[in-house]
Amino acid sequence: MNKLFLHTEGLFVFAASLYFYANIGGSWWLFLILLFVPDLFMLGYIFNNRMGAIIYNIGHTYTLPVILTLFSMMVNADFLLSVSIIWTAHIGMDRMLGYGLKYPGSFKDTHLQRV
Repeated sequence: MNKLFLHTEGLFVFAASLYFYANIGGSWWLFLILLFVPDLFMLGYIFNNRMGAIIYNIGHTYTLPVILTLFSMMVNADFLLSVSIIWTAHIGMDRMLGYGLKYPGSFKDTHLQRV
C-alpha cells in the first residue's frame, strides 16, 4: 500500500508540473529536450556505486529544483523557472514509474523498490 502512495505522489507531482509549465507558457520543445537531462546524474556510477548513488540522488531530490524555482522567481528569470519545473516533472515521472533515490549498494536498490 505504501508503494502505491509513493507512485501516486509521483503522478501528482508530474501532473502538477505539467499544469504549471503550461500556465507559464513554456516551450514544449524545451520541455521534451530537457525532461531527461537529470538522468545525466547517473554518470556518477562511472566511479563506483557509492559515488553514483550520491551524485544521482543530488539530481533526483526536490531540493535543488525548489531552490532554483525560488531563485528564478526572485530574479524574474523565466528560463530558469522553466528548467526548475521540467526538473521537478522529471523527478515526479521517475517516482511515478518506481525509480527512487538510490542506495549505495546497487543502482537497482531504491527507496521505492528494487528496480
